[in-house]
Amino acid sequence: MYNKDIYHFLVYYIGSSDVEDLVQEVFIRAIKGFDTYQHKASPKTWLISIARHVGIDEMRKRKRVRMKQMIWFRDEQSDKETPEKILQLNENNKMLYQAIQSLKANYRDVIILRGIKELSVSETASILNWNENKVRSTYHRALKSLQKSTGGFSHEKE
Repeated sequence: MYNKDIYHFLVYYIGSSDVEDLVQEVFIRAIKGFDTYQHKASPKTWLISIARHVGIDEMRKRKRVRMKQMIWFRDEQSDKETPEKILQLNENNKMLYQAIQSLKANYRDVIILRGIKELSVSETASILNWNENKVRSTYHRALKSLQKSTGGFSHEKE
Protein backbone atom coordinates (compact mmCIF):
# COMPACT_ATOMS: atom_id res chain seq x y z
CA MET A 1 0.00 0.00 0.00
CA TYR A 2 2.86 2.42 0.80
CA ASN A 3 5.42 1.00 -1.61
CA LYS A 4 5.31 3.99 -4.00
CA ASP A 5 5.54 6.51 -1.16
CA ILE A 6 8.63 4.79 0.23
CA TYR A 7 10.15 4.44 -3.26
CA HIS A 8 9.69 8.14 -4.10
CA PHE A 9 10.97 9.25 -0.71
CA LEU A 10 14.15 7.20 -1.16
CA VAL A 11 14.68 8.40 -4.75
CA TYR A 12 14.72 12.00 -3.53
CA TYR A 13 16.65 11.19 -0.36
CA ILE A 14 19.40 9.17 -2.05
CA GLY A 15 19.36 11.06 -5.35
CA SER A 16 19.23 7.89 -7.41
CA SER A 17 16.39 5.95 -8.98
CA ASP A 18 18.08 2.64 -8.13
CA VAL A 19 16.47 2.17 -4.70
CA GLU A 20 14.43 -1.03 -5.06
CA ASP A 21 16.72 -2.91 -2.64
CA LEU A 22 16.37 -0.10 -0.11
CA VAL A 23 12.57 -0.19 -0.37
CA GLN A 24 12.73 -3.91 0.33
CA GLU A 25 15.01 -3.23 3.32
CA VAL A 26 12.44 -0.76 4.72
CA PHE A 27 9.71 -3.40 4.67
CA ILE A 28 12.01 -6.06 6.12
CA ARG A 29 12.85 -3.72 9.01
CA ALA A 30 9.16 -2.91 9.43
CA ILE A 31 8.25 -6.59 9.66
CA LYS A 32 11.04 -7.23 12.15
CA GLY A 33 10.06 -4.21 14.23
CA PHE A 34 6.29 -4.58 14.04
CA ASP A 35 6.10 -5.69 17.69
CA THR A 36 7.58 -2.33 18.74
CA TYR A 37 5.35 -0.29 16.41
CA GLN A 38 3.41 2.27 18.40
CA HIS A 39 0.01 2.82 16.88
CA LYS A 40 0.17 6.54 17.77
CA ALA A 41 1.77 7.24 14.40
CA SER A 42 0.13 6.33 11.12
CA PRO A 43 1.66 3.36 9.26
CA LYS A 44 2.80 5.73 6.49
CA THR A 45 4.76 8.02 8.82
CA TRP A 46 6.22 5.00 10.63
CA LEU A 47 7.40 3.48 7.33
CA ILE A 48 8.83 6.78 6.08
CA SER A 49 10.67 7.13 9.37
CA ILE A 50 12.19 3.70 8.78
CA ALA A 51 12.97 4.70 5.17
CA ARG A 52 14.78 7.80 6.42
CA HIS A 53 17.01 5.65 8.63
CA VAL A 54 17.63 3.22 5.76
CA GLY A 55 18.55 6.22 3.59
CA ILE A 56 20.94 7.55 6.23
CA ASP A 57 22.59 4.12 6.48
CA GLU A 58 22.90 3.94 2.68
CA MET A 59 24.46 7.42 2.47
CA ARG A 60 27.00 6.45 5.14
CA LYS A 61 27.77 3.23 3.28
CA ARG A 62 28.22 5.08 0.01
CA LYS A 63 30.47 7.60 1.70
CA ARG A 64 32.69 4.81 3.06
CA VAL A 65 32.85 3.18 -0.37
CA ARG A 66 33.81 6.50 -1.99
CA MET A 67 36.50 7.07 0.61
CA LYS A 68 37.98 3.63 -0.07
CA GLN A 69 37.88 4.24 -3.80
CA MET A 70 39.52 7.63 -3.41
CA ILE A 71 42.33 6.07 -1.42
CA TRP A 72 42.94 3.30 -3.95
CA PHE A 73 41.98 5.03 -7.18
CA ARG A 74 42.68 8.73 -6.72
CA ASP A 75 42.56 9.54 -10.41
CA GLU A 76 39.32 7.72 -11.07
CA GLN A 77 36.01 9.51 -10.66
CA SER A 78 34.00 7.13 -8.51
CA ASP A 79 30.80 9.06 -7.96
CA LYS A 80 29.69 9.68 -11.55
CA GLU A 81 26.25 8.52 -12.53
CA THR A 82 25.97 6.00 -15.33
CA PRO A 83 24.69 7.35 -18.66
CA GLU A 84 21.52 5.24 -18.33
CA LYS A 85 20.62 6.86 -15.00
CA ILE A 86 21.23 10.36 -16.32
CA LEU A 87 19.03 9.69 -19.35
CA GLN A 88 16.22 8.47 -17.09
CA LEU A 89 15.80 11.90 -15.57
CA ASN A 90 14.55 14.82 -17.54
CA GLU A 91 16.60 17.98 -17.19
CA ASN A 92 14.32 19.66 -14.65
CA ASN A 93 14.19 16.66 -12.34
CA LYS A 94 17.94 16.23 -12.59
CA MET A 95 18.46 19.85 -11.55
CA LEU A 96 16.03 19.42 -8.67
CA TYR A 97 17.67 16.19 -7.48
CA GLN A 98 21.08 17.85 -7.56
CA ALA A 99 19.82 20.91 -5.71
CA ILE A 100 18.16 18.76 -3.04
CA GLN A 101 21.32 16.70 -2.61
CA SER A 102 23.35 19.88 -2.11
CA LEU A 103 21.19 20.96 0.86
CA LYS A 104 22.25 20.21 4.40
CA ALA A 105 20.63 17.09 5.88
CA ASN A 106 17.90 18.82 7.93
CA TYR A 107 16.83 20.92 4.96
CA ARG A 108 16.87 17.90 2.64
CA ASP A 109 14.73 15.87 5.06
CA VAL A 110 12.07 18.53 5.52
CA ILE A 111 11.93 19.42 1.78
CA ILE A 112 11.37 15.79 0.83
CA LEU A 113 8.77 15.15 3.50
CA ARG A 114 6.80 18.41 3.35
CA GLY A 115 7.39 19.65 -0.19
CA ILE A 116 7.61 16.47 -2.21
CA LYS A 117 5.75 13.83 -0.21
CA GLU A 118 3.27 16.47 0.99
CA LEU A 119 3.13 15.18 4.55
CA SER A 120 1.52 17.36 7.18
CA VAL A 121 3.53 19.35 9.69
CA SER A 122 2.59 16.90 12.45
CA GLU A 123 3.50 13.83 10.35
CA THR A 124 6.84 15.41 9.46
CA ALA A 125 7.48 16.31 13.10
CA SER A 126 6.75 12.72 14.08
CA ILE A 127 9.15 11.27 11.48
CA LEU A 128 11.98 13.70 12.27
CA ASN A 129 11.35 13.71 16.01
CA TRP A 130 11.04 17.51 15.99
CA ASN A 131 8.37 19.86 17.32
CA GLU A 132 5.97 21.39 14.80
CA ASN A 133 7.47 24.89 15.05
CA LYS A 134 10.90 23.54 14.13
CA VAL A 135 9.36 21.79 11.10
CA ARG A 136 7.71 25.01 9.94
CA SER A 137 10.75 27.23 10.38
CA THR A 138 13.21 24.70 8.93
CA TYR A 139 10.92 24.13 5.94
CA HIS A 140 10.74 27.87 5.30
CA ARG A 141 14.54 28.20 5.47
CA ALA A 142 15.03 25.09 3.34
CA LEU A 143 12.75 26.46 0.63
CA LYS A 144 14.72 29.70 0.56
CA SER A 145 17.99 27.78 0.35
CA LEU A 146 16.64 25.52 -2.41
CA GLN A 147 15.35 28.51 -4.36
CA LYS A 148 18.73 30.23 -4.01
CA SER A 149 20.65 27.14 -5.16
CA THR A 150 18.40 26.65 -8.19
CA GLY A 151 18.41 30.30 -9.16
CA GLY A 152 14.67 30.64 -8.58
CA PHE A 153 13.91 27.45 -10.52
CA SER A 154 10.43 26.22 -9.63
CA HIS A 155 9.46 22.61 -10.10
CA GLU A 156 5.95 21.30 -10.37
CA LYS A 157 5.30 17.98 -8.67
CA GLU A 158 4.96 14.90 -10.81
